[in-house]
Amino acid sequence: INAEYMGLDLTREVLDGGTDLINEDHPGFKDEEYRERRSQIAKIASEYVYGNPLPYIKYTDQEVKTWGQVWDRLKDSHSKWACKEFHEVMPKLEQYCGYSKDNIPQIRDISSFLQQTTGFTLRPISGLLSARDFLNALAFRVFFSTQYIRHGGNPFYTPEPDIVHELIGHVPLLANPDFADFSQSIGLASLAASDENINILATNYWFTVEFGLVREEGQLKAFGAGLLSSFGELEWSCSPNPSQECRERGSITSSYPHLLKPEIVDYDPFEAAGTAYPITTYQPKYFDAKTLSEAKSSLAKFCDSLSRPFHPQYDAITQCIRSTKSVRRAPRNSNIVALQRAKQKDFFDKVNTDPKRQ
Repeated sequence: INAEYMGLDLTREVLDGGTDLINEDHPGFKDEEYRERRSQIAKIASEYVYGNPLPYIKYTDQEVKTWGQVWDRLKDSHSKWACKEFHEVMPKLEQYCGYSKDNIPQIRDISSFLQQTTGFTLRPISGLLSARDFLNALAFRVFFSTQYIRHGGNPFYTPEPDIVHELIGHVPLLANPDFADFSQSIGLASLAASDENINILATNYWFTVEFGLVREEGQLKAFGAGLLSSFGELEWSCSPNPSQECRERGSITSSYPHLLKPEIVDYDPFEAAGTAYPITTYQPKYFDAKTLSEAKSSLAKFCDSLSRPFHPQYDAITQCIRSTKSVRRAPRNSNIVALQRAKQKDFFDKVNTDPKRQ
């Protein structure tokens, strides 16, 4: 089974419609120029097909300015709380992929770099995918990435993943072999998984790839993309004494008024699978994986415990999936897309647009 057969070219339906900014809570909802720009970039992503060169986006001066503002704000937080794997690869991304304050890197260059380091490639998408579609792609070491950037009126807040989140949050760790293996393990386990198992795999993804922590010399460090792309939540998750301003920015004071710092527990994928999480505030609970290698080992045991119709193996040379038995693609009759879309709408209905929040 190769990526083309699995229908990655058919993976275009996004939960937010790509160009639909859901409702008036979105920072760019009333900015017609921004909405038109989003539509243009979404159209480019929707027209991409496997085998073509990845699309090149000519970013505007305002978009580069927004990127630079976030870049500067995150730099100090990364020096304090980003994991060593992040720091190991960032100089390489600056050297080979054009990462800098004054330039938004192109996914074409980054994809080539990742393919040479861990075998991962990037693919453009216009918005948020369903968990099944997104995780299935990871099985082939394909990461779907947006190319639009958050609204410049509030550069330190975005209600959805954007190019800042993808390139500063996700990409650096995808260049790490252990993290790449970890991500693909979730993807392989998602192939032909039940809706229930997709949900628990997505929950593990949330608590690791998005909001995971490790320890270095006894100190908490972030490896999750949701943390690495948010200076506020980096402080909240890793600082031994998060500031009052930090708690307010993340809506902790209103949602969890008695919580002075988050609960940190050892990463257990079985426990993580059953843990509820908010999507409109900073997380009240994080999982400490100790090291990426330990996280990979724990997840492998968890995935082996899941009931699966077949056990896929990835061939890195052919970029194909080999199955233990003959398989054919079933109709797309899952209800998880509708459930996720409803959850996404609820997020926008409740989101706090306080400009202090990131």
